[in-house]
Amino acid sequence: MSETKLRISNIDKFYGAIDHGVHAVKNVSMDVEDGDIVALLGSSGCGKTSTLRMIAGFEEVSRGSISIAGREVHMLPPVKRNVAMAFEGYSLYPTVTVRDNIAFALKSSGKPAAEVAGKVEQIAAMLEISDILDRYPSFISGGQQQRASLARALIREADLYLLDEPMGQLEPQLRTLLRGRIKFYIKERGLTAILVTHDQTEANALADKIAVMEDGELQQFASPDEIKEAPANLFTGTFVGEPPMNVFPAKARSSDQALVFDLQDGSELSFPRSVFARDLHDRIMALQSVMLGVRPYAVQRSETGAQARVLANQWLGDQSHIAAEFAGGALVLVEHDRAALSEGDAITVHLDPSDLHIFDPASGVAVSHGASLAG
Repeated sequence: MSETKLRISNIDKFYGAIDHGVHAVKNVSMDVEDGDIVALLGSSGCGKTSTLRMIAGFEEVSRGSISIAGREVHMLPPVKRNVAMAFEGYSLYPTVTVRDNIAFALKSSGKPAAEVAGKVEQIAAMLEISDILDRYPSFISGGQQQRASLARALIREADLYLLDEPMGQLEPQLRTLLRGRIKFYIKERGLTAILVTHDQTEANALADKIAVMEDGELQQFASPDEIKEAPANLFTGTFVGEPPMNVFPAKARSSDQALVFDLQDGSELSFPRSVFARDLHDRIMALQSVMLGVRPYAVQRSETGAQARVLANQWLGDQSHIAAEFAGGALVLVEHDRAALSEGDAITVHLDPSDLHIFDPASGVAVSHGASLAG
C-alpha cells in the first residue's frame, strides 16, 4: 500500500488580515500518495497557484498544516522542504547557460561531473532542447525557457515536484508529444508531482488524480474518470468536459409507471419508474426541483424521443458539434460523422436514463449518476 507523500490539512490563505483579507484558499485538505501525479485544475484566480506556492514555501499558510514525506514543513523555508519547482515565470539564472541552469542543483550536491553531464543530456533530449544547452536564457524563446525550467526541476532529487503551468508556452503539437514523455519520466522513477493547470486536456493526460478548485475551495479530488462519470457537484460537472455538460432545470413528478421530468418549455422527459432505485426515486421526489445533466457525447438523435430544433451545426474535422434549442435553453450533442443539418431543422433526441446526472439545484450537490444508481 502506498504511503502518503503530501498531506495538506485544512489550509487557508488570506492575503491581508486573517478573516478580513482576501480569502484565496479556503479550508483545503488533500492526501497525495507516493508516486502519484496530481493536477490542481481550475480557472484563473481559483486558488490553485496559491496552494502550490504554500506547498513550496513561497507563501505563508494562514491556517492549517502541510506535511511532506512525514515531516511538517509549513513553517520551514523553501530550501528546507526538499521540493523541486518549475515556475510559470521560468526564473532561470541569466548569467549562466541553459546547460548550467539545468545542472545547478546536481553540481551543488557534489555529483560527479560525468554523471551530471549525462543526466543533463538525457533530460534535454527528452524535452527537445539539446540544441540550446550552450545558449544563455536571454537568447532563447519563451517556450525554450519554459522547458529549461522544467528540466532544471525534474533533474533534481526531491521528495516532491511542483510544476506550475509547465507547458503553457508550447505549441500544441510539441505539448502533446512532451506530455507523454514527461509522464513516462515521472512514473518510471516513482516521483510524486503536483501540477497546476487550467488546461483540462493536460490534467487528464498527465494526472492520476485531479483536484478541481473554484473560489478557493476544493470542489472534488478524484481520478479523471471519476470526475467525468461522477462529478461531485454541478460546478465540477459543467467545468470538466469539452464540450461542457448540458444542464437544464426540471420538476419531478411520479406515477405508478413513470418518473416524469417537466421541462421549462412545457415539454417532458418520461422514464419507466422501474429503472430508478427506490431510494433515488424518493430523494428526487423530496427535492421535486432538480437540475438534469447529460454529456454531449451521450445525446443521441433518434426516431422517437424529445423534440429539439437546430441552432448551429459545426464540423470540426473529425466530429460534428450540434447545438439545438431544447427545454428552454440549448442542448449540445456530438456526432463523429458529418451531420447534414441546417439551422432551424427539427430533430428528435434520445436521453438514456443511464446517462443522466441529477443535481440538487439549491446546493449544487450531485444526487445521482445514472438513473439506476443510488447515488
